[in-house]
Amino acid sequence: MSAGPPVYPVALVVQGRPCLVVGGGRVAARKILGLLACGAAVTVVAPELHTALRILVEAGAVEAIDDAPLRLEVRPYERGEAARYRLVVAATGDPAVDGAVHDDAEAAGVWVNVADDPGRCSFVLPAVTRRGSVVVAVSTGASSPALASWVRDAVAGVLGPEIGELASLLADARRRVHERGASTEDLDWRSLLDGPLPGLVRDGRTDEARAVLEAALLDAAGGAEHRG
Repeated sequence: MSAGPPVYPVALVVQGRPCLVVGGGRVAARKILGLLACGAAVTVVAPELHTALRILVEAGAVEAIDDAPLRLEVRPYERGEAARYRLVVAATGDPAVDGAVHDDAEAAGVWVNVADDPGRCSFVLPAVTRRGSVVVAVSTGASSPALASWVRDAVAGVLGPEIGELASLLADARRRVHERGASTEDLDWRSLLDGPLPGLVRDGRTDEARAVLEAALLDAAGGAEHRG
């Protein structure tokens, strides 16, 4: 398979937004779980949902329906319904059905992914690992999902579980900068990350990490006042 067109990397906010998954098998279940994990309002359409439903139950996704709405409709896909959604995934394995879903979504200007068919995708799904709010996503533009997964695992192996806590501390620091009406550009974030901060978080010395951040915030605020 030759390489497809270059992809434009984005991180979509799908929370509360209507998304459609057409298909009831194992592949569809993986797509459903990924969308539910991000808070999407997911509708699943398929003549049979036994496999997907079993996987969703085993993963605990069904118990979280109140937090991430999930609607299961046991029926064939109806032509044109893809237009009612913000994002669509076709994973039936039936070329005719997947093609119809793709054509309807494209006609309506809806982003669509057809599983294992890069030529019918207006977006591709990267290999993902999560550490709190930190998301590592690797894509080969659908040319080799196996390679994307391999690279993702290699990168994830370098990142310890503390990276999520580090992200939380930095988010809190940015929030405090914004609250005082200052710009986060006044802080040398790269120097902080190249310094002792990550090591302090990794060693569980969170209070010391907060102190380092607080000192940096005070320095930045003093510098901004001096320039003003």
